[in-house]
Amino acid sequence: MTGGQHVESGQTPAQIAQQVEAEGVKTIVIVTEDPTRYAGVKNLPRSVKIYDREDLEDVQVMLRSTPGVSVMIYDQMCATEKRRRSKRGIIAPDRVRVIINTEVCEGCGDCSIKSNCLSVEPVETELGRKRRINQSSCNTDLSCLTGFCPSFVTVKDGEPAWTGEVRREFDASNLPLPETPSLAAPWNVLFTGVGGTGVTTVAAVLAMAAHVDGNAASSLDMTGLAQKGGPVLSHIRFAREPEDISTGRVPPASADLIIACDLVVAAGGDALLLMDPTRTAAYANSDVTPTSEFIRNRSKRFESGLLAGRVKRQARDFGAFDAEALAVGYLHDAIYTNMIMVGYSWQKGAVPVSLRGLYRAIRLNGTKVDDNMAAFNIGRIAAAAPERLATQHDPRGHLEPKTLDELIDDRATRLTAYQNADYAQTYRDAVTRVRTAEEAAGLGDKLTRAAATYAYKLMAYKDEYEVARLYTDGSFAAQLASQFKGGKLRFWLAPPIMSKKDSHGHLKKKHFGGWMMLGFKVLTKLKGLRETPFDVFGRTEERKMERALRDTYLETLETLASGLTAKNHAVAVAIAEVPDEIRGYGHVKEAAVAVASETEAALWKGWPTGDMPKAKTTLIAAE
Repeated sequence: MTGGQHVESGQTPAQIAQQVEAEGVKTIVIVTEDPTRYAGVKNLPRSVKIYDREDLEDVQVMLRSTPGVSVMIYDQMCATEKRRRSKRGIIAPDRVRVIINTEVCEGCGDCSIKSNCLSVEPVETELGRKRRINQSSCNTDLSCLTGFCPSFVTVKDGEPAWTGEVRREFDASNLPLPETPSLAAPWNVLFTGVGGTGVTTVAAVLAMAAHVDGNAASSLDMTGLAQKGGPVLSHIRFAREPEDISTGRVPPASADLIIACDLVVAAGGDALLLMDPTRTAAYANSDVTPTSEFIRNRSKRFESGLLAGRVKRQARDFGAFDAEALAVGYLHDAIYTNMIMVGYSWQKGAVPVSLRGLYRAIRLNGTKVDDNMAAFNIGRIAAAAPERLATQHDPRGHLEPKTLDELIDDRATRLTAYQNADYAQTYRDAVTRVRTAEEAAGLGDKLTRAAATYAYKLMAYKDEYEVARLYTDGSFAAQLASQFKGGKLRFWLAPPIMSKKDSHGHLKKKHFGGWMMLGFKVLTKLKGLRETPFDVFGRTEERKMERALRDTYLETLETLASGLTAKNHAVAVAIAEVPDEIRGYGHVKEAAVAVASETEAALWKGWPTGDMPKAKTTLIAAE
């Protein structure tokens, strides 16, 4: 609404700009993902300026200080709508995909903050939590590339790694047919999941299957803002006759079945309110999808076991398995998780539709028919004969804990590759001093584990030589081959000696072609120059800061070892773990160091007495 006139839907940005200019607005700007599209636009008012979406914040600041009325038109298709149209064949799929080199990633979370995207997911690695791109849910918005980190690579015209490969076979023959509910009374099903994963589509398929059987069904989707990654609850009610369904929503404590495709949503108050311990059967996908809270808190963890426990306490029958891992392992796409869950629940005898009705409904839906039927059958096998399915690995990583000796040996080996054997021996000596002191005091190994973990972290700071080595040591090639075949690579980097700065004084990333791999190989061979007079990269303030952090930490370990007692052991461990907060590159790392320094200073006040800092309490006034 501008000047009392309505802007019609379907108008082009140029038409909107004309209308707004006609109303007397002098300052009009268009922000778009592709400014070149406006090069040939003839009906655009001359006063209108075009900006790249990367300049959005600067444009907003500029308009804030502009006198009078100003208008900004943001021209970009909604990423979720773009994905929908691509899946339906209305527009060509994006040929540019993103991959994160997990070895180079620091797990700082800047990419999540910049993109606000839940397809940037956590992945657990030997060196801690990093980031990965979920290719199944990625909308190819590419805003994650603005995260200040050299771990991002785009692949243009690459094919999925499994293209042309024969899928893993499974045996769905001779499975017993369950006795489905009779519908003598209405049967209530609640489907919980997250937006963008096809929850509402699968709910509609179930309702259609009931109609195929000659029964009545209603489906009501509670999607909130319906954003990708947002909570979705689909209420599905089955009955013999339409008049038996009095309301679309499942009444409180009346759910006969919970299909928990997402445990976070299923364990929430809205879903638990509908459950009854004497009536409700609940079957869950044990893998936990990251929520929006993960964007705000990079270390946030949702414990699958705890969430499952909340749901189980409210159910007469409960079952959980990693449906997402099966979807990825057998069908190469997590989108089939929901249909696998339907198959599991149906085989348990908790879905009141026939096998014929379900198959018919899947065919009527018309999308990926064979794959959806395969997913349904995989779910049936998981319920009736799980031994027929191959063991799958969590796509977000699952690690077995190392012994202390294994941890130290692993990090020493890595430091030898990072620099040399002498450098690794410096690490071993520092950790050994802490270990000797902790063992002598009979205090276990928690401090030694912290020292082994974070001494390595600070000693193996990722300068140009190390980033280059991590791109050429074979690990990235293996990661890339596991996801894509072919394609042209682009590396998104911000070399300090040649990168421009934004309005905040931060370096701006730019892309480099596949030839950069040759540059990486050259840099890798020059790692011997590190911390010598010939190390041109070591003269920057960031490198000086990193060396100071390392040296100070090694001195800290000596101090902790020499004064360690049972009383101050907890404080010592907390001090040794402070570097966990130091993550990222450039200005992101500088900000993290500032926060970590405050934390460390507060902890040192309790040394050597062992007094821990008092936790801050924030009081929130009730509305």
